[in-house]
Amino acid sequence: MKYGNYLKERKQQLPVEWQKVFVDYEALKTFIKVHIAPACLKPSIAHQQAHPAAADNSTLGSNAYNTPQVPHLQPSPIIGGTTSVSTVAAHEDLSAFSAMIASRLTILQTKVPEFLALLDQQVGDVSTFTTLQTRRIYEAYGAFQGGQVGLGLASSTTDSRLAQATGNGIAASSTTTAEPASLETLLQSVIKLEKYIFLNYTGIVKIIKKMDRHAGLSISEAYLGRVWKLPFARAEQLSTLKKELMEKLSGVGAMTIKTNNTSSAQVDSALARSFESPFSPLALNFKSDSPVMMWRPTALAPTEKTWFPPAALLPHQRVLISMSGPHGTDIIGTLLECAAKYQCEVEDFSFARLYHNVTFAILITIKNDDMDIFKDLATAAKRWDATLTFDILDSLKKDPHFGNYVPGSLEDAPYEGRLKYTATVLCQHGLTSSFLSDWTHLLLVNKISVEKMVRLNEGQLACADYKLSIPASLNMDKFRESLFQLSADHGTDVALQPYDVFRKHKRLVVFDMDSTLIQQEVIDEIARHAGVMEQEITEAAMNGEIDFKESLKRRVALLKGTPVTVLDTVREQLTFTEDALYLCKALKKIGFKLAVISGGFMPLALHVKNILGLDYAFANQLKVSPDGLYLTGETIGPIVSGERKAELLEVIAQAESVTLDQVIAVGDGANDLWMLAKAGLGIAFNAKPRVQQKARARINQKSLKYVLYLLGYEDAEIRQLANS
Repeated sequence: MKYGNYLKERKQQLPVEWQKVFVDYEALKTFIKVHIAPACLKPSIAHQQAHPAAADNSTLGSNAYNTPQVPHLQPSPIIGGTTSVSTVAAHEDLSAFSAMIASRLTILQTKVPEFLALLDQQVGDVSTFTTLQTRRIYEAYGAFQGGQVGLGLASSTTDSRLAQATGNGIAASSTTTAEPASLETLLQSVIKLEKYIFLNYTGIVKIIKKMDRHAGLSISEAYLGRVWKLPFARAEQLSTLKKELMEKLSGVGAMTIKTNNTSSAQVDSALARSFESPFSPLALNFKSDSPVMMWRPTALAPTEKTWFPPAALLPHQRVLISMSGPHGTDIIGTLLECAAKYQCEVEDFSFARLYHNVTFAILITIKNDDMDIFKDLATAAKRWDATLTFDILDSLKKDPHFGNYVPGSLEDAPYEGRLKYTATVLCQHGLTSSFLSDWTHLLLVNKISVEKMVRLNEGQLACADYKLSIPASLNMDKFRESLFQLSADHGTDVALQPYDVFRKHKRLVVFDMDSTLIQQEVIDEIARHAGVMEQEITEAAMNGEIDFKESLKRRVALLKGTPVTVLDTVREQLTFTEDALYLCKALKKIGFKLAVISGGFMPLALHVKNILGLDYAFANQLKVSPDGLYLTGETIGPIVSGERKAELLEVIAQAESVTLDQVIAVGDGANDLWMLAKAGLGIAFNAKPRVQQKARARINQKSLKYVLYLLGYEDAEIRQLANS
């Protein structure tokens, strides 16, 4: 949800008369778009605004602010002709740079003060209205205690000033005797006013920063420093009253109007002073480290006679603080030192480094009313040349639309109802910028958030791991089709799997043998040595064009009369896939059980098992003549078909007390699809097109080492596993 819509929605939850005295975020935003953005001092931003602004210039004279139309620039001898502000960016030329900047400064010199005057007026009205409502609450509190509280604000001068500020007659009604109210009702009124303050303050922050961004200026910090001086931003009297009300509701403290050594006369004086400091435009005299406003929206549960304020209404707030700069450990120490000094509870933290620059963030709960923590943080940020930012979070209601929803970890995207996946992207020739761009675009189109990116390989960037937050409503089948097309277009693999505890806790890997652990198809090698090569049958079977059992029967029949010694010859000529031994050795180090289940033949499967150190081997058994010298052209026992492979995978998993989620299956042919589907992670390794389309993960690289990347291991970890 965009902030403007959020503000409008929350504004409508307040009383109608309150809605009339509000920072007009949308109107101010329109003013920026029409009058300021086209004259931006950052040409790239201005260029983006040029064409929309041109269309708007025709209506500048009749906008909500009734401000004059943006003047046209004088003819430029370099650009040529008379150019309006909205078209300056589209016709920039290096030779006219100085003239362009001068022209834009002329526009901004007029329009920025106009904008600030409009904002000043609205901020002043909000501040006056807040003071009015605070006074009404104090009067109601006095009435509750059995008598009126002489606040000294009922003068005609004050009332007229209030009426002028609000313009809606609210002030007149506020000077009458307040009706008695319960403490619970009064506290709810304080909380409602807090919400009003919070919405307006965040609106001010957002709009002044937007103006900075679109003007190419940097005055927001100065402006907000002025706002912070206003009573409505600091709201000290309101905070004092809220604390006293909570104390009385919880049975703590005496029933007196004096709170924390603050008398009603002092409150009277403080409220009255709020009208004596006009909020004049461009009076930027302030301290740059002034803390920013600390109010947040709150909610109150239904009350009872024995009501006790919930913990979230006690004097504390949740604040997300981050500091970025070149001094890593110093920044960490500074934030934690401030948290300790002010007895804050640290709920979570996150750290990221980019060479010398780091960002450290902590989510804290402030448990007292001492707001000097923000002044100390600002001072520390200057000391360490760091950038300080923080967000005030609602302690009761987590709002995912406004960014106030805080998930279980700060590293998670702030959205509810999402699925967590990991995507491993890999290419032995390197990840190209073209692929990375198209991959990111695919994520954006499907509203998928990236929560974390980790490089897995050393040297040229060839493999990376993404942690993704995926909308639960996303059609995963269609998304996988898009991934398959993306992979095919760029020759880069994308393996998508659920991000869960089983990702790095697999315990069993089942391999196909032919064209997976070894580079040959053994039955073709046997047939070649026997002089009866029928490769067409093999290819048709592997592509799923004919039944595997039928194809095996045909191929084995061709071997009738072939000497058994051909198996020894083929065994000596087997070529293992690159890094097959490396992979198996690494997996064994971390306790994996390994198996080969092949549609080939047992003597060769046993050889592969022994060389690679596997735990299980299953394959077809060739029948030999009674003298043991020749093949009969038949097999013995069940044929290891696709369905049989899936059955054997499950049998091994049960024998090893491993769940199917902890099983990896790797294969390349159509008869491997059953076991690829059965396993928690099924990998099509340099597979036939039909297999790749149906498999959930693909590796189209020469090396089997990439299987370890799909488990999230980095090169340094893989070397340690293989060499230890």
